[in-house]
Amino acid sequence: MGSVQNGSSFPRPSRTVLLVFLLAIMLGGGNAVAIRFALRELPPFWGAALRFGGATLILWLVALVRKTPLPPRRVLPRLLLYGVLSFGAAWAFIFWGLRTVEAGMAQVLMALSPLLTLVFVVLHKQESFHWRGFAGGLMAIAGIAWAFFEHPEGSAAVLPMLAIVAGAACLSESIVLLKQLPAMDPIMINASGMATGAAFLLLLSAMVGETWAVPSLASTWLAILYLILVGSVLFFGLLLFVVRRWTASATSYGLVVMPFETVALSAWLTGEKLNSALLLGGALVLAGVWVGALSGNGRRDVREPAGALPAEGD
Repeated sequence: MGSVQNGSSFPRPSRTVLLVFLLAIMLGGGNAVAIRFALRELPPFWGAALRFGGATLILWLVALVRKTPLPPRRVLPRLLLYGVLSFGAAWAFIFWGLRTVEAGMAQVLMALSPLLTLVFVVLHKQESFHWRGFAGGLMAIAGIAWAFFEHPEGSAAVLPMLAIVAGAACLSESIVLLKQLPAMDPIMINASGMATGAAFLLLLSAMVGETWAVPSLASTWLAILYLILVGSVLFFGLLLFVVRRWTASATSYGLVVMPFETVALSAWLTGEKLNSALLLGGALVLAGVWVGALSGNGRRDVREPAGALPAEGD
């Protein structure tokens, strides 16, 4: 089923969409940990460029094999803006911040995305303001604050943490912009977007004088390969599938659940410590996701702009 324009109702997501949503969360939770491993050897902007450059090559190869049509010329400005925000600026901020901020805390800061997305969708007039969504976002953030209030993160500077928040804002805005793109093959959307983001990151890397060196450590190669294959090609493909069939604000709730997976992985792989408040905090986060994105009668007001991506049936 699709959404109807101008204040109509948006259907409850199907079981398929929810399963894809959960799979995307599971895969995306490892991104911050992999980035921390990559940053042990690589400078941030060059590391981010390697990630999306590699993913770009794979996606364009798939597009050529499938003979995927190129995007129409009239879409290019919005598609380029989407690529700069989603794959360029967002991950420039996040990679730079993750030099100092531990993976768990970084994912927590990125979980501000639902609240930021609620602001952006209202400003873009894609959705009406709903107190239920706002309350769910506040509950989720309260759970995160409780879970990580006593979490030892060392002496992480304020500026890197603000960079993570800026990255979350860029991701939120890019999700909203994605809803405004006309119907296109998802492979082409991500191939074009990642190519733009990789070019942006390479330019930024050159401007700050980073060294463009090939990784020499096995752990760095494993981290980069994970980020290319799983954290980029597969994760963003699944995310695009969900965004086309659900609201932008509901999709962003995946970033609220990811911190708990990220902290578990980081504790296992890097020794980042857990704390006992995770249980209560996790319960609040899940309650917030339910209230803000999943509860109610399954219908919410959506105003899809003309030419937006259709919410295709499953």
